Amino acid sequence: MLGACLKIAFPHPNPRLQLPWNLIQLGLLMLPLSPLLGLVGLISAVLVTWRRQYSTIIRRRENWGFGILSVLLIITAGFAYDKAAAFLGLFNFLPYFLVFAAYSVLIQTMAQLRQLSWILVITSVPVIFIGLGQLFLGWATSKQWETVLGIFGLVITPGGNPPNRMASVFMYANTLAGYLLIVFILGLGLWFKSYEQLRGMRGNNPASGPTSPRTFLFLTVVVIANFVALILTDSRNAWAIAIFACLVYAVYQRWHILVAGVAGVAASVLLAAFAPLPVALIFRKVVPAFFWARLNDQLYPHRAVASLRTTQWEFAWSLTQQRPWTGWGLRNFTPLYLAHTHEWLGHPHNLFLMLSSETGLPATLLFCSLVGGIFIAGVQLLQKSNIETKDKLILFSYLLVFVALVLFNTVDVSLYDLRLNSLSWLLLSAICGAVYRYNRHELLADHQN
Repeated sequence: MLGACLKIAFPHPNPRLQLPWNLIQLGLLMLPLSPLLGLVGLISAVLVTWRRQYSTIIRRRENWGFGILSVLLIITAGFAYDKAAAFLGLFNFLPYFLVFAAYSVLIQTMAQLRQLSWILVITSVPVIFIGLGQLFLGWATSKQWETVLGIFGLVITPGGNPPNRMASVFMYANTLAGYLLIVFILGLGLWFKSYEQLRGMRGNNPASGPTSPRTFLFLTVVVIANFVALILTDSRNAWAIAIFACLVYAVYQRWHILVAGVAGVAASVLLAAFAPLPVALIFRKVVPAFFWARLNDQLYPHRAVASLRTTQWEFAWSLTQQRPWTGWGLRNFTPLYLAHTHEWLGHPHNLFLMLSSETGLPATLLFCSLVGGIFIAGVQLLQKSNIETKDKLILFSYLLVFVALVLFNTVDVSLYDLRLNSLSWLLLSAICGAVYRYNRHELLADHQN
C-alpha cells in the first residue's frame, strides 16, 4: 500500500537533479528521528544542486533579496550588545538562505510536493509512537547511552518535557507541537485528496485518480493520531491553530456541516474558559477541565510575571523602540531579559518581535516582505484555472502550513529547533519552486500562442 505512495526513486523532471532529489527524500525520511543523519542527506542535496544549477540560482530575485538581508544581518551583528552571541545567531539564518535557494530550484512540481507530504506523514508515526511510550509507559533514554544518542537527537525524557506533556524525541513539548502541526495539516491535505478519489471511484469517475481504501484508512488513522498527539503536547497555541486549520479546510472543501461542528466545538471550549461564571459552568459540564483550565491559565495559576508572554513582548518592543535601526543583535534578548527580570528565557515567544528587537525594523521588514511575497505568489498560483483540482489541494495544504507556522511563531519561535527550521525553509522553498515552474510554463505557452 505505502510503497505505491512513497517511491524514493520518484523521477525528477530534470535528470540532472535526480541525485539531489533522491538525497533530499532520504534526508527527510531520517530527519524526525535523527537530525544528524537527516542533515547529511539534506545538506548533500543543497551542495549538489548549487553545483549543477548555479547559474539558475543566482538569477532569481528572491535569492538576491535574501543576499541583501544577509548583509543587513551581518551589519546588525556588528552593532550588537553581545557581538559574539549575535554572530553565532547568524547561523540560524544565513545557511538557510542557501538552503532556500537550492531547494526552490530542486522542488518544482506538485507531484514532488505530494511526495514530500507523504514522507512527512509516514515518518510521524514512530515519533508519535515514542511519545505515547514516553507519557504512558515511562520510556526514557538510559543514562549510559544518553550522550551517544543525544548526538543523533534520540534523547527521550521520561514523562515528557515539561512533565506530563508529550515531547517524544524533541527537546520540548512546544517544539513537538510545531512539528505535529506541519504533519497534521499536510496529512489532512492528503486525506481530503484520498477521500475525493475514493468517492470518485465509487461514482465511476476515473478522472479523480486512483487510490485504495487501505490508503484512506491509513491516512485517517495517522491524522487522528497526530491530532491526539497535539492534544497531549498541552500546547494551547497548537490546539487553536489545528482547529483553525480544520475550519479552513472545511470552508475550502465546502463541508458546511464540518464548519458548523468545528465552530461549535471551538465556541464551547472558549465559553467554558472565558465566559462569565454562570455561563462557563454550563459548558464546563461537557468540556474537560484539561482544555478550558489550560486556556485560561487556571491549570497553572501561580506563574511568575516574567514568564508570561505579555511581559516578554512588552520588553522586546521596548528594545525595538530603543534601537529601531540595528536592534541589539541576534540572541541578545536572553541576556538583556535576564538582567532586567532575573528570569532566563531563550527568546520572547514571538518571532517578529524578536527580529525587530534583535535586528532592527529594516531587516525585519525585508525578511517579512521576502517571505510574504512568496506566499502571495503561491496564493495567486492557486487561483489560476489551469491548475488541476488535485494539484490545487496539495498547494493549498502547503499554503495553509505556511499560515500555521506564521501563527505559531507569533506566540513562539521555531527557528531554534534544527528540525523545525529545516522543515519551514523546505516548505517555503517548495511553494516558491512550484510558482516558478508553473509561471514559466504559462509564459512559454503564451509565447507559443
